[in-house]
Amino acid sequence: MKIIQGEKVHIKSWCDNPESGAIDQAINLAKLPFVFKHVALMSDTHQGYGMPIGGVIACENIIIPNAVGVDIGCGMCAVKTSILAKDLNTETLKKIMGEIRKVIPMGNDKGGSHEEPQDKDLMPTCLERPVVNQESIILQQFDRARHQLGTLGGGNHFIEIQTDGEYVWIMIHSGSRNLGHIVATHYNYLAKDINEKYHSSVNKSMDLAFFPFHSKEGQAYYKEMQYCMDFALNNRLLMMKRVIKVFQDEFKLDGGEIVGNYQFKAPKDNGIINIAHNYASLENHFGRNLVIHRKGATRAYEGEIGIIPGSQGTSSYIVKGKGNVDSFKSCSHGAGRNMSRSKARATLNLEDEIKKMDDKGIIHGIRTQKELDESSSAYKDINVVMKEQKDLVDIVVKLEPLGSIKG
Repeated sequence: MKIIQGEKVHIKSWCDNPESGAIDQAINLAKLPFVFKHVALMSDTHQGYGMPIGGVIACENIIIPNAVGVDIGCGMCAVKTSILAKDLNTETLKKIMGEIRKVIPMGNDKGGSHEEPQDKDLMPTCLERPVVNQESIILQQFDRARHQLGTLGGGNHFIEIQTDGEYVWIMIHSGSRNLGHIVATHYNYLAKDINEKYHSSVNKSMDLAFFPFHSKEGQAYYKEMQYCMDFALNNRLLMMKRVIKVFQDEFKLDGGEIVGNYQFKAPKDNGIINIAHNYASLENHFGRNLVIHRKGATRAYEGEIGIIPGSQGTSSYIVKGKGNVDSFKSCSHGAGRNMSRSKARATLNLEDEIKKMDDKGIIHGIRTQKELDESSSAYKDINVVMKEQKDLVDIVVKLEPLGSIKG
């Protein structure tokens, strides 16, 4: 971890060589009058919108929609199966991946949604996360969101079949789909309007418009953000249940219901691990009650089990948090981009990227230049990312990819 001088507070970075755009945004965060203690940058940090991806800040009585981002509650699920990797040959894996594509809509266009709405009982209830009034975005979008429950989305979201060297694992990365995007966009614009109306000292060019946490608008955003987190979790769990069903049908296994408290206990327990990496929460750090914003960062309290995926075709990790107070008990959410999507498509060599995957025997979907934005070369080296945060997490399980499905 290194310290970068800031105007009001300092920046603590676990990334040895953060890009200049991420540093510029971190410097903006360090100017905020309500930011507490310091700004933390995880080892996968890179430039985002308003706030760096892989950034963590603590605020006193303030909540910032752009410090959460548009994919509210985006995160990971992982489960260890009882299937031995040696029993999963290439043809069987290809068949399974084909069946997964039949039951889980993928992508961001219209084809990325179910034609029919999913069972209403699979949705989080509005009673669990009470909304402020009938103008709630959640209520307006509830029926539309039912079509996207149990869907992957696009971009860096994935379903990956992996192995720990002995058993097969399933890992899913997805978020709150269009619901989270609409909620985030609505409240960011509302915050901008309010900040301008009351002549906020925070320069609007920073894209860090905020609400007082206990204001009507702040509470409305917080409650709808929490609902989007619930939706994102239900979305991942529904996909996981359907992926598990595909494996069970292929291997003629009994049972099938996803049960338990969704917490990883030990590898033999086959529990589902779940983590989110775009959210704000009320937490106590350094003896103060604070609003912690994690944008592309994972909570890593002492002993807490988490997931740090690599890029397509590289290792992923099940980790245990060390509760490092300087990172606000957080760690990276993945490898982190080292180039933009447009640069990846324009500069990377298609044949080279396909060869990297083929040489490892990984079944993948890189076929054309447009898929290069999600190739491993577009991301930081996951081995470096893990080394830089060795004081934040311990590695519990190292996973290698067998097949990767992208939206």
